[in-house]
Order: sequence, then C-alpha cells, then structure tokens
Amino acid sequence: MARRNTPEINAGSMADIAFLLLIFFLVTTTMDVDTGISRKLPEKQDPNIVPPVLKEKNVFEVNVNRNDEILVEGDTYMKVSELRAAAIKFIDNGGGTAADLQKADLSPCTWCGGDKDPASSDHPKKAIISLQSDRGTSYAMYISVQNELVGAYTDLRNIYANKKFGKGFKDLSVAEQKIIKKDIYPQIISEAEPTK
Repeated sequence: MARRNTPEINAGSMADIAFLLLIFFLVTTTMDVDTGISRKLPEKQDPNIVPPVLKEKNVFEVNVNRNDEILVEGDTYMKVSELRAAAIKFIDNGGGTAADLQKADLSPCTWCGGDKDPASSDHPKKAIISLQSDRGTSYAMYISVQNELVGAYTDLRNIYANKKFGKGFKDLSVAEQKIIKKDIYPQIISEAEPTK
C-alpha cells in the first residue's frame, strides 16, 4: 500500500488573522479607570470615648434636597456658584475669643481675613462643614457641591501660600503644603447619611 501524504494546513495567514483580532480587541475594548472623590475615612472610635461637644456656630450646615436646591445654615437657599464664597467666609472667620481658643489649645488666627464675627466659626481648625444630601439628589449636583466646598479650602490655602511664601500652594514643597493642610486650613468636611 502506498503511503498517503497528509495535506498541510496553510498556517501563514493564521498569524495575520490572530494579529488582526488582537488589534481589533485592543482598539474596541475600553479600559475602566476608577475615579472618585478622594476622602480619608475616620478611624474606628472607641465606644467608651465621649464625643466632643461642638458649638453650633462652628458647624456650617449644607443640605441638598431631591430638587437639587441647596439650603445653607437651615434658612438660606443658595446657588452652587455662591457656596464657595459662603464657605470661605465661614472657614476664614476667626471669630474665637481668647478664652475659647485657650481652652482648645489654639492660638488666635492672625492669618484669618474674615469678619471676626462672634456668631460664626472660632478658628479654621474648629470650622466643620456638614454636608447632607437627599437620596434623590442628582449626582451632578452632589459633585458640584463637593467641588465648591473643596474649592473653598483650595482658595484659602492658595491665598495663605501667596501671602506667606510668595507663591501658589501647588508650588510649595511637600513639607510646606503639609503644614498648611494640617495647621492652617485643615479640610474638615463631615458627610451625614443621606435622607430618604
């Protein structure tokens, strides 16, 4: 019996097809990049520790309802574009009396450019922004409010850096930025559970 030759498969074009499929999937596949709001979560508190008493004047309340309306301090409706200026005025007030600041081991805020209103925040380290939104609040409004509140801190840090060092906050060394973030204008934004 004669031996039969097995037919060869032309594999030359297979490499081309595999390469084309690879290119096709690389071009059409989307790479998901996680983005979001950078926040440091608080550490778990010991249940035996009594939380500190906060003065109401040191809390700046911002509520966003399901109609995307912003209510500030419980009685003033505000546009998103006005929120940053109101937050800056609150944070930079520096209206604490010497006795109040001494109790909290804080020196008077000599760098604060605010009105020194005794009915508003005592010191930037004591100024807390409380944000509460409704579950029906649009994502765009929530992000806009967050952006304005964080922008208030960014603006204050830039103003301070320009006065003290003669350059913007981003141009400072990491150590100088850390001092401003920790000791001068610490970002204290408290987010409450959304309402139903």
